[in-house]
Amino acid sequence: MEAETLGTTRIGAAYRASCLAELDALKPGNVHAYAAGHRMAVADFVTSAEVSTPHLARAGARVGERIRGGMAATLAAVGQNTNLGILLLCAPIARAAEAGGDLETALAQVLDTLDGADAADVYAAIRQANPGGLGTAARHDVTATGPVPALRDAMAEAAARDAIARAYGTGFSDVFTIGLPALAAARAGGLSEPWTTTAVFLAYLGRVPDSHVARKHGHARAEALREEAAALLDLDLGARPVELLLARDAAWKADGLNPGTSADFTVATLFLDRLLG
Repeated sequence: MEAETLGTTRIGAAYRASCLAELDALKPGNVHAYAAGHRMAVADFVTSAEVSTPHLARAGARVGERIRGGMAATLAAVGQNTNLGILLLCAPIARAAEAGGDLETALAQVLDTLDGADAADVYAAIRQANPGGLGTAARHDVTATGPVPALRDAMAEAAARDAIARAYGTGFSDVFTIGLPALAAARAGGLSEPWTTTAVFLAYLGRVPDSHVARKHGHARAEALREEAAALLDLDLGARPVELLLARDAAWKADGLNPGTSADFTVATLFLDRLLG
C-alpha cells in the first residue's frame, strides 16, 4: 500500500477529519452525534481531536512523544480520557506516514523499533489517562517504578488482554484485515458516510471482543456483546436503520457497556484510509 512521504499538515488534517467522521456515525454503545453517553458528549471528543492534532502530527516526533503530548493536551482541555486508544493506534501510523513508501511496511518498521523512551512516554500517558478497568500486571505494569522495557515488549506482554496492545505486535493486522476491507465493502455496496463508518465499527465489534468492555465487565460479557453485534452485520445499512441501532445503543449504555476499543480502531481505519488515499 503505497503512500508518498506526507507532510505534517496533511497528516494532521487526516487525523482530525477521521476523529470527527467517527463521531458522525451511529455507533451503538459509544458516543456519537445521535446520542451522548458514559458521562461524555460529542463536544468533548471534538475538542480532544482539535487539541491533540498538533502533537499527533508533530514532525519528527517519536511515537511516545506524540501519545504523551496528545494525552496531556486532551486532559488539560476536557478533563477526562477521551482518546488514549485513538492516540495509541494513530501515533505509529502518523510516524509511518512521515517515512513514506509502502505504508504497511513503514508501519511495521516503526512498531519494530519502539524503545524504552517510547515506553516511558506511553506509560506516563496511560497513568495520566487512568483508563477504566486498567488493573495491574505481573510484569511491565504501568504503575511500577524503575526502568521500563522497550514499548514493543511491553505491548507484547499485554497482547492477550488488550486488542490495541496486540496490534503493536501484529503490524495492525486487524486494521488491514477487518477495518479497511469493511470500509471498501461498504463503499462498494453503495453506502455513503457516515454509514460506511458505522459498517466499520460493527465489523470490529462483531469480529473481536471489545477490550474496553472486557476490562470493565469481563471476557464473557465482551464475547456476548460481540455475538450481539455480529447479529447486526446483516443489517441493510443502506436503509438507514436509525431506530433499531438507537435501541441497541440505549440498551448497551443502560448496561454500562462502552465498546470504546472498537471505536478507536474505527478512527485508526479512517485515518489510514485517508493517508493511503
